[in-house]
Amino acid sequence: MYTFAHISDIHLGPLPRLSVRELASKRITGFINWHRNRRKHMQADTLDLLLGDMRLRAPEHLMITGDLVNLATPIEIRLAGEWLRSIGEPLDTTVVPGNHDAYVPGAHHRSVREWYPFIAGDEGPVDWPDEEHVFPTYRRRGPIAIIGCSTSNATIPFSAAGYFSARQARELANHLKRAKDEGLFRVVLIHHPPVRGAASSHKRMIGIRRFAAALSIGGAELVLHGHTHLNTVYTLKTHHGPVPVMGIASASQGPGGHKPPAAYNLFSLTGEPGAWNLACDRYGLTPAADAIVHEQRHVLHGDATAIPAQEFLQPVD
Repeated sequence: MYTFAHISDIHLGPLPRLSVRELASKRITGFINWHRNRRKHMQADTLDLLLGDMRLRAPEHLMITGDLVNLATPIEIRLAGEWLRSIGEPLDTTVVPGNHDAYVPGAHHRSVREWYPFIAGDEGPVDWPDEEHVFPTYRRRGPIAIIGCSTSNATIPFSAAGYFSARQARELANHLKRAKDEGLFRVVLIHHPPVRGAASSHKRMIGIRRFAAALSIGGAELVLHGHTHLNTVYTLKTHHGPVPVMGIASASQGPGGHKPPAAYNLFSLTGEPGAWNLACDRYGLTPAADAIVHEQRHVLHGDATAIPAQEFLQPVD
């Protein structure tokens, strides 16, 4: 059995002291939003509790689908890199960026460069490459292929839309076909939900049709996303059959907000090509914010009895 976990929308805080020059941009809207809303509910203690529980269950790989920072200032990006190095090794952790990681022009480049060891594909250069086309990335871990896409780009104030390009769609389809030929279970990571209606119009993903076409050409077994701060399960119809698409609450969200408290998904995979068995157990923060407990199990592929539940369903305080 192979296990992997998914968290998203870390929004590491608190915000650093910002200069007038840094605030003279779209960052001013995010700064106000943080102090009016997110500061009250985004808590480091919550994130630590969530990660501590996850470590006890010892997933073999961790996948993070963006928004590690809030306003993408240089100090936030650097501290997020330090945080990544503190929670795991690049071989065991895969990251794709979110819209907050590309909050203003130039931020996406700085974020990806700083976090590159956790982003780079297996065949990519060890050091930060000169070329712009980093995504999609391709990583093979055990029986799975992890294909990382980017929808993060700088947008105008009051917009959090993502963009998925035609070039990425073509390369994604090729990666998916390659992974199938290698007999791997294919997991696609992306920040914005690639599902119509999953996010409001100013937060939507532009290029949903291109993404769906790539999956129809190449096939996939699972798509993981963030962005909405919600625990969701959707299905994308493709020529190869339905593909589950799963979102997760923010890993730093405390109780009392209008979004669900922090959670992570733990996936358990058994089987072989053409006969995969995949279960997903969601663990989340209690209303008292004093423990992480099991909340729900989904069987996404195959037979539920093929994956022992008792090992994963016991709550941990």
